[in-house]
Amino acid sequence: MHTREAVNSEFAKHLDTQGLRDSFLITDLFQPGKLSMTYCHTDRMIAGSVCPLDTPIQLPATKELGTDFFLARREMGIINIGGAGIVSADAQEFELDNQDALYLGMGTRDINFMSKSPDAPAKFYFNSCPAHRACKTRCVTRAEAKHVEMGSPAECNKRVIHQYIHPAVLESCQLVMGLTSFYEGSVWNTMPVHTHERRMEVYLYFDLPKDGIVIHLMGKPEETRHLIVRNEEAVISPSWSIHSGVGTGKYTFIWGMAGENQTFTDMDTVPMAALK
Repeated sequence: MHTREAVNSEFAKHLDTQGLRDSFLITDLFQPGKLSMTYCHTDRMIAGSVCPLDTPIQLPATKELGTDFFLARREMGIINIGGAGIVSADAQEFELDNQDALYLGMGTRDINFMSKSPDAPAKFYFNSCPAHRACKTRCVTRAEAKHVEMGSPAECNKRVIHQYIHPAVLESCQLVMGLTSFYEGSVWNTMPVHTHERRMEVYLYFDLPKDGIVIHLMGKPEETRHLIVRNEEAVISPSWSIHSGVGTGKYTFIWGMAGENQTFTDMDTVPMAALK
């Protein structure tokens, strides 16, 4: 488990490129046969990846949580971005194809990740945040998600927001999670920008070619910075920061949020003229 301490906006203004990357960028995800986790002090979110090969990988309890098992006081959302896989939760097996999701409620004890074929391994990405009540475990396929069309070709941001762990689809305690995919020729996400002081967010960018990048914009609207993000890398976005990006081509990203509410449209829009 890697730990990222919370960074306030005033301190972030003084960070150089490496300082920003060390504080907000998560790399080295989906290593074959390994589990990777990053613990964010911001809203106690954990972002992790599992890429099992020919043997299952169990989700362990860690010192950082101080509990007997991982989801003793937490909930979790999982989205598979690789080959077909299986998640076993308290002896119940859930099959997840590419871009299928699984919600695990608080109290789920034994969790194991498996790939159907080591030659085409699953790539399980997960977000986990604290929970105060147990909600029902449920698998949500890509087809079962709620799909919201947004943007336009003229603005280079024609995209579909796929809501998986969302009040319109299933009940969770505080976690909200889904993914956004782009049409060919569209490269901008979340522009015009916004902040939401009531929730933090983590973005995982994927479906980029080897030489493709996303320029992720962050910071206060009047003090913007950027991160160069490559395929299958994630960005921690504190509640005070904008979170927008533009790619060298189309891409997909998973968004996961935790905080005071689950209202997807509860955001503070920033006028384009206010950006600096």
